[in-house]
Amino acid sequence: MTEPSFENQPQPRSRKPRRLKIQRNLLTLTIVLIVIVQVYPLVWMFLTSFRTASDFAGGNAFSWPSEFTLENYSRAFATGDLGMNIVNSLIVTLGASALIVIAGMMAAFALEVLGFRLSNLVRALFMLGIIVPVQIALVPLFIDYSKVGLLDTHLSMIIPLAAFSMPMSIYLFSSFYGFIPRETYEAASLDGAGPYRIFTQITFPLSLNTIVTVVLVNSIFIWNDFIFANTFVLSDGLKTIPLGLQNYIGAMGNTDWTATFAAVCVSVTPLLLVFLVLNKAMIQGLESGATKG
Repeated sequence: MTEPSFENQPQPRSRKPRRLKIQRNLLTLTIVLIVIVQVYPLVWMFLTSFRTASDFAGGNAFSWPSEFTLENYSRAFATGDLGMNIVNSLIVTLGASALIVIAGMMAAFALEVLGFRLSNLVRALFMLGIIVPVQIALVPLFIDYSKVGLLDTHLSMIIPLAAFSMPMSIYLFSSFYGFIPRETYEAASLDGAGPYRIFTQITFPLSLNTIVTVVLVNSIFIWNDFIFANTFVLSDGLKTIPLGLQNYIGAMGNTDWTATFAAVCVSVTPLLLVFLVLNKAMIQGLESGATKG
């Protein structure tokens, strides 16, 4: 009696490829929904900035514009000092970003590369700054600024914005410096390079992607800052964009919405373009900063 052969019998299909396909489809659907939720308000804002005031007030605010006009942009510059607001935001953003990069790189280099006694304690104290709310510094800073003559200046906004962004910047730079092989520093030291030369000729050129990441991440927070500007700025000539948008609110809370959306589009577009251009470098900086060894 011969034994039955199982060679030609159909094998049970594995459920793993089907499960992976379902998971991939769910993940794709989730990403699409997130993109729609994030992009739709931006698209709606740009479309509304080209609508006429009567069309926006009389029709459905979320419908397609019946006609397009550039009058909102001219009215946005005429109603408020939008050009000066943009210049002030640029000064504050560039100044704070420069301070963040310079101080953050040096602090991270000292903590991660040079090393010293109690460096771990100093790093931990810096990291505690992440959980400190900015509101607790408003009254003490206002009093100190009024005593030393820094109130109602660009520095009154640059200093606290840079200080509260420093912990995360030090963390990103320290993580990246830990990724650089120690042999690179040892070889430079054997060649007679000191700490300053190692920092300027080795560490700084390798940190370009991380610098872009730090600048972009903090620039969004600095560009949109309202609380420090509203507390320390007293004159109209130093108002940044978030403060300048208050000029479009008239009596009894009456707001010129189409001009406001046009002003917001003008203020958002430069930062959006920079982010799109440097997006790849930012992602590489985050990946290198989050990877060790």
